[in-house]
Amino acid sequence: MIKVVVPISGGKDSQSCLKLALQKYAAHEILGLFCDTQFEHPKTYAHIDWMRKKYGVHIQRITAGSVEDKILKYKRFPGGGARHCTEELKLVPAKKFYKALALSLGAGFEVWVGVRSEESRERKKRYLGKVCDELYAPHEIMRKFPQYLGKLGVMFRLAILEWSETDVFEFLAGEENPLYADGFDRVGCFPCLAGGDKAKTKAFIYDNFGREQHEKVIRISAQIGQSVWKSKAGKAAARDDSPGCQFCSI
Repeated sequence: MIKVVVPISGGKDSQSCLKLALQKYAAHEILGLFCDTQFEHPKTYAHIDWMRKKYGVHIQRITAGSVEDKILKYKRFPGGGARHCTEELKLVPAKKFYKALALSLGAGFEVWVGVRSEESRERKKRYLGKVCDELYAPHEIMRKFPQYLGKLGVMFRLAILEWSETDVFEFLAGEENPLYADGFDRVGCFPCLAGGDKAKTKAFIYDNFGREQHEKVIRISAQIGQSVWKSKAGKAAARDDSPGCQFCSI
């Protein structure tokens, strides 16, 4: 019987939740859930496979399309309050998955979410008063999550809410996604197109995959008539479609 579901991104925080859950539950009582945006780096996919073997936990992969699909659908890159990639590729399929699983099990379960207060002012404000050891109804934690999930017995735990980044890395003891060692602060979509220009540039010049992603973004930009760059310097650099310009030097 599944007792805990851990949303997996391939990043350090969700991995910490998975490793932490194993201190309380047997591997067969834990299920990882990977919502694949089809925009992750190969190292992230490989790391998720590594976690399956390392921890002996089944990680269910689901997909509701791709980042490229959503950009072409809405004719805009994600950013600001319009992060359709997160909403439609992660949150919506996760909600559906939790409902289906609870109904199939005939019982509820805990969802251990890897969010930390220190990550941003917005998160610190949103989770003010919340603690690691309590269970909360999904709609109390996640925006737009329906109350019926709580009625089905699905409850959320913010397992590492009070942890620092140092706590996380010490807990994982060097077994985190190798992209961190290569200087990336976040992993997941590679790059996050809603992020800053320096982060995107760093990803685009990182390796062959990054360069392929850059070429893909150039093509998408031409199709929707919109630049992925936010800053004036970024937009100026994009005129020659070269990620190796002076602005892009890391």
